[in-house]
Amino acid sequence: MKLAAIDIGSNAARLLITEVIDEDGGKPQFNKINLVRVPLRLGFDVFAKGEISKERQEMIMQTMKAYQYLLQVYDIKHLKACATSAMRDAANGPDIIRNVKAETGIDIKIITGDEEASYIYENHVAENLDKEHSYLYIDVGGGSTELTFFSEGKLKYRESFNIGTIRLLKGQVEESAWDEMKDHLKVNTKSALPMVAIGSGGNINKVFSLSKKKEGKPLQLELLKDYYKELSSFNLEERMRHYKMREDRADVIVPALQIYINVMRWADINEIYVPKIGLADGLVQSLYEEISRKAAK
Repeated sequence: MKLAAIDIGSNAARLLITEVIDEDGGKPQFNKINLVRVPLRLGFDVFAKGEISKERQEMIMQTMKAYQYLLQVYDIKHLKACATSAMRDAANGPDIIRNVKAETGIDIKIITGDEEASYIYENHVAENLDKEHSYLYIDVGGGSTELTFFSEGKLKYRESFNIGTIRLLKGQVEESAWDEMKDHLKVNTKSALPMVAIGSGGNINKVFSLSKKKEGKPLQLELLKDYYKELSSFNLEERMRHYKMREDRADVIVPALQIYINVMRWADINEIYVPKIGLADGLVQSLYEEISRKAAK
């Protein structure tokens, strides 16, 4: 069975196409066939002006048309499409969603921060790790950060904060927002078990790639601080050249590290695992479970 998910974030849109292999009596295997990322950068419009410009509306439409053709080529029958922080805040977001539906047939749902955190949790990464630790999922996007706390085999806490990389670049994050996040973490992530973090998002994946760590090994908080200092010492062009980064990664990676570092410090966590998961993966998992439930009826 082939499934697809579209995630329209504040920095980029992603189309993930996955083949699910059902094994008799075992867990299904999710094999990525294709991932197509387009840097729409909607947050730069929305967090400054409150709406998406005509130019970026056209970019969204062209991207969705391209995705529509790919969905047809791969013969995708099941799709889940969602938009997050920038589209949530855009005054013209609902109109854009309606236009996309009319022209492409793609039905996009604007999801809340809590729903976003829930879909990321659908990856169930913590369930495959040992029970001697508590786990804090940290998903950093352009417009928001989703935190999900998992302990003693149970989901204990979930919250979304309007602190994201593009909001930080645009100077749209007040000190009070940081204080709120800090207070939430202090109150809601207490655990008798030692805690580790699980990071998702393109920026933490890039840092993991730069670290040359073996897959499955964690990054240390001190290493993230070192990368923050190092990357901050370069301007945008130097970062792009020295680290071979695209512009839409080079400008957001420093504020992303700031968020990961603060969250880990406030939750008293020293290690973060980077299993290459994201919202699109969680959407595919959720879609598979919906289909399975219908088939079982």
